[in-house]
Amino acid sequence: MFIHCCQAGRFGPSVVGFLRQTALLALLTAAGLGLPACSGGGGSTSSAPTFPVLPPTATGNADITLLFMGNSHTDFHDVPGMVAALVRSVRPGRTVAADRAPGYLFLEERLSDPATLAKLNGQRWSAVVLQAQKYSSSGQFSYSTAEAEELVRMTRRLGSQPVMFPEWPRRGVTETQRIYDLHVSIARVAPACVAPVGQAWDVAAARAPDVVLHDGDGNHAVPAGAFLAAVVLAATLTGASPTDFAAIPLAAVDAATQQRLRAAAAEAVAATPARSHCPGDPVLP
Repeated sequence: MFIHCCQAGRFGPSVVGFLRQTALLALLTAAGLGLPACSGGGGSTSSAPTFPVLPPTATGNADITLLFMGNSHTDFHDVPGMVAALVRSVRPGRTVAADRAPGYLFLEERLSDPATLAKLNGQRWSAVVLQAQKYSSSGQFSYSTAEAEELVRMTRRLGSQPVMFPEWPRRGVTETQRIYDLHVSIARVAPACVAPVGQAWDVAAARAPDVVLHDGDGNHAVPAGAFLAAVVLAATLTGASPTDFAAIPLAAVDAATQQRLRAAAAEAVAATPARSHCPGDPVLP
């Protein structure tokens, strides 16, 4: 049984690879090296965050505050920072800040994680973005969504807007709809916006095949892929068309490429409206 990890990696179909990863973990542990909390994935990637992690105090006095719960798919290349910059571009005069819940955890683990709950309850968040719902990469197994549903309810009770962040498909794997439908099933029980991130990746692959989105592991994003996910999330939060966002300063993604990716995101959002499962929620002011 292989779980789509959506972490620093995910188990591949090779048992040998898993055993190697387990042996490596044991060696690192014995050597006293700290590792991020892993939620079911092995593997590795050469990617590193483009931006530094925002300090916990970054959201203290901002007009719009965003909390992200996720793992390496959220963290690598600072998707939260990109979302904040994009939101800022269509909310002139408003201060926007983003922060992350600590660690790399599945959503089911977040519900019982003291550090996550302390972060969630520590201040009023304008919106909470939820990524890392556990699911089977083979599609043959089912995992509980009850914890994610309760996180959505908890987010609403605290006066924040919940947004589901379905991950993009792995390279060469047709799984966008399955991943999206899983998150829609959560939103049908506990209403939340569902960002069509995977759909945007599919559109970009068709419209701009020369733009590389996946890292070498076929799982994580390179900066362009992270930017595309951030555009869809920012559009979900603000209700703005992705084409309305200004280019943001990214050394690894030039303005022309950003424009092409915003166009792909706009096509995806038009075909799969991000707010159809949260119709009563106001957009970020």
